[in-house]
Amino acid sequence: MLKRIKIKDLLKSETFDYEVNVKGWVRTKRGSKSICFIELNDGSILNNIQLIINIADFEEDLLRRISTGACISANGILVQSGGKNQGVEIQVNTIEIYGESDSESYPLQKKGHTLEFLREIAHLRPRTNTFGAIFRLRHAMSYAIHTYFHNNGFYYIHTPIITGSDAEGAGAMFKVTTLDLNAIPRKEDGKINYEEDFFGKETNLTVSGQLEAELGALALSLAYTFGPTFRAENSNTARHLAEFWMIEPEMAFYDIVDNMDLAEDFLKYLVNYALENCYNDLEFLNNLYDKELIERLKSVSANKFERLTYTEAINILEQSNQNFEFPVKWGVDLQSEHERYLVETHFNRPVILTDYPKDIKAFYMKRNEDDKTVRAMDVLFPKIGEIIGGSQREENYNKLIERINELGIHEKDVWWYLETRKYGTAPHSGFGLGFERLMLFITGMSNIRDVIPFPRTPKNAEF
Repeated sequence: MLKRIKIKDLLKSETFDYEVNVKGWVRTKRGSKSICFIELNDGSILNNIQLIINIADFEEDLLRRISTGACISANGILVQSGGKNQGVEIQVNTIEIYGESDSESYPLQKKGHTLEFLREIAHLRPRTNTFGAIFRLRHAMSYAIHTYFHNNGFYYIHTPIITGSDAEGAGAMFKVTTLDLNAIPRKEDGKINYEEDFFGKETNLTVSGQLEAELGALALSLAYTFGPTFRAENSNTARHLAEFWMIEPEMAFYDIVDNMDLAEDFLKYLVNYALENCYNDLEFLNNLYDKELIERLKSVSANKFERLTYTEAINILEQSNQNFEFPVKWGVDLQSEHERYLVETHFNRPVILTDYPKDIKAFYMKRNEDDKTVRAMDVLFPKIGEIIGGSQREENYNKLIERINELGIHEKDVWWYLETRKYGTAPHSGFGLGFERLMLFITGMSNIRDVIPFPRTPKNAEF
C-alpha cells in the first residue's frame, strides 16, 4: 500500500515516473469527453496539484460523484507537466472517494466570496486559499515565538485561565461559576454568596497571564506565557475580540532599555521568519489584499526602531497641524490615529514610546523620579498602531502598596503578588504582544476576525 505524500513535497520533486499516493480536497474539476482534470489541495501548501484522469479507465458513476469539495485519495504516476506554471502532475490509475460533496449546496462552489460571508462559515473557510494561507502563517508564527524564546533561554510558563485577579484593573471580565443562575445564593446584604461557588470566591476568565508570569521570572530569571485571554467588552469593531491570544515574557534583572531591546529583536525575528519561511503565502496575500505587505515587512526588518518619550511624541503631534479626531494634549491616552501618524508619516519606521503619565497606566509599572510618569513602553507599527505594551515593573514593596491604595485595589486580591516584593525582590521588566495584532501585521488583513480560526465577538460563539 502506497504511503501518502504531501502535495507540498510532491511539487518540489525533481524525480519523476514513479507511483505516488496523494490525498486531499477537490478544488476544481473540468475536462473533455476523454480527459478529466482535477485540482487537488491538501492544505500543506497554497498550490494545488493537477490530477490527469483518462475517463475510459474509470466507471462513469465514480467520476460523477467527484465534485468540488469532495475528499479523495488517488494513486498515479508523477510526471513532469506540460502545462504553464506547473512543474508536476499525476496520471491517475486508481481513485477512492472518502467523502462526497453536494455540488448544489456546497458553500465554496463558486469563487469570489466576501470575507464577511466566509466568517459565517468558519467551519469551512480554512479550505479557501486565503484562510489556508492565514492559518499556515499563524502556525509558523506560533512556532517562531516558541523557538525564539527557547533559543534565548526563556522558560515557558502555563499561567491560569481561571483567575481571581484582574491584572489590568479593567473590570470587563467573564465570570466563571457553578452557581445555579435560577437560584443564586445571597448573603443578608443581598450580595452573591460566592462561598458556595466551586472555588469559594468570585473567579473570572483571565485578561492576562502577566502577573503569574512575573512569579516565574522571579524564580527562573526568564519566563514567558503564550495562551488565551478574554475580555468581555461589548465592542463590535474590526480590532476587538472577546477571546484572543497573548505572548507575555517577563525578565528578572531587565530595566526598561533591556525591555525595549528585547521587544525590537523579538519582532524583527518574527518578521524575518515569515519572510524566509512563508513567502509563498505572503506573496498570495500581498497580491490579493495588500500590495504593500511584503515591502512593509521588509521595511520593519531593515530599520532600527525610533525611540522617544511620550512627552516628545505629544510635542510632535501638537505641532503636526493634523486635524485629529481625538484632540492631543499631555496626559491623554494616545489613539490609533496618533500612533499611526508617528509611525507612518513622521518617522516612517516603527516607534517605541516610553515614560507615559502614570495616571493612564497600570498599577504595577515602575514610577520615574518625577512621580508623574512611569517606565512604560509601547511599540507602534505601521497600519496597526500599538502592537506591544510593556514596562519595567515596580519592585519596591512600599511604592507598590502606595499605588495599589491610590487606585482602590484591595490588597487581599493581590497578596501573593505583593509577597514577591517582600521576599527577595528584584528589578524586572516585561511586555505583552497580542498575537492577533501581530497576525494582522504579518498577513495584511484589516479585520482581526480574519486572523483567528473561530472569532469570539458579541453575540457570536457559534463554533
